[in-house]
Amino acid sequence: MSHKRIPKRRAAMAAGGVVALGAAAILLPNANASQDGGSSDDAAAAPRTLKAADASDLAARLAGLLGDTFAGSYYDSDAQQLVVNVVPGDDDRVVTQAEEAGAEVREVDNSMGELRSGAQTLKSRASIPGTSWAIDPRTNRILVTADSTVTGERWDRLESTVEGLGSGMATVRKSAGTFKTFASGGDAIFGGGARCSLGFNVTAGDGSPAFLTAGHCGVAADQWSDAQGGQPVATVDQAVFPGEGDFALVTYDDPATEAPSEVNLGDQTLPISGPAEATVGQEVFRMGSTTGLADGQVLGLDATVNYPEGTVTGLIQTDVCAEPGDSGGSLFTRDGLAIGLTSGGSGDCTVGGETFFQPVTTALEAVGATLGGEDAGAGAGGEGGTGDDSGSGAAGGAGDGSGAGEAGAGAGEAGDGAAVGGGDGIDGLTG
Repeated sequence: MSHKRIPKRRAAMAAGGVVALGAAAILLPNANASQDGGSSDDAAAAPRTLKAADASDLAARLAGLLGDTFAGSYYDSDAQQLVVNVVPGDDDRVVTQAEEAGAEVREVDNSMGELRSGAQTLKSRASIPGTSWAIDPRTNRILVTADSTVTGERWDRLESTVEGLGSGMATVRKSAGTFKTFASGGDAIFGGGARCSLGFNVTAGDGSPAFLTAGHCGVAADQWSDAQGGQPVATVDQAVFPGEGDFALVTYDDPATEAPSEVNLGDQTLPISGPAEATVGQEVFRMGSTTGLADGQVLGLDATVNYPEGTVTGLIQTDVCAEPGDSGGSLFTRDGLAIGLTSGGSGDCTVGGETFFQPVTTALEAVGATLGGEDAGAGAGGEGGTGDDSGSGAAGGAGDGSGAGEAGAGAGEAGDGAAVGGGDGIDGLTG
């Protein structure tokens, strides 16, 4: 992974909020298991009732256990169960193994190897701006999306490539909007004419306070302020965009800066206990300065996005709405686990759309930072980010060529801008 390295300049910054729109296999032109079972053999074989985070852990274990017969998994939020796809062939033991582990097992036709091969074919033959793809375990197919700019010869090329994959391998759908990075924002930081928001407060590898935000914000400007036109208070240490993600680590000047691990929801704050992997079907929440709080589900993992600036891989696809100003915003769970950073998408919070997020776990590993709990230490947060009385981030900025205009909502304690927009608040979210 290539990182844009920028010499550190220490600066003091009150808690701002940068969050990023993540992406699931999409091509963008812009850029605690709680068991209910008993001790009998029959009860042990019954699907377990799981929290989403525990379902993700079980899925990872079963992927290793089942090997080539594993064909993906997803979380059934209504039943609170993990559904695992298998291609058993002549060996029925794999089904028994998955059932004994507590999963609901479903036999399917397409293996993960076949689906991944299909995705690679799409990448090599149909990397068209305005398109995206991610493996959808619920349909056992590749979900291909094309935005409104994909017409004529480009549509024909995409359609023929999908048909060439064979029957039952992929599904194509049209999106009414245009894929782009979302920029504008609430708990805002400003740099180089761009406006972004803080995603999550973290501790850098050297113990200094820092925060994560979108990589397309990190490459737009080296230094960031907590007020428009104000003095720089933080400096980009690492930024990745495009390439293997869309994330940046930004360090604060003042090593004594207090930075609670939390997301500001406008009328309350939600403590963030640590990072977690996303699971298809999982309920997630996004906080953004333009639209406030929004919720939805994870639709796909390991997504690929083609922005005008280049391809971004390894993203999360969701149906959570977002608008200009929400870029860089935090994606998290009801019980306070950090999932992603807002990267880009299409549509709005009136008609809906697709959004894509950088996984927090991948970003933390890449930059060597920690988040949440005792390991988080000091970081961003403090008194809160800037935003004027009208929530000036609401009208998305054009940004520069990097795709970072004004970017979205954030963590930490918010300025007035964070309360602008939709979102009814989440009283009882953690209850």
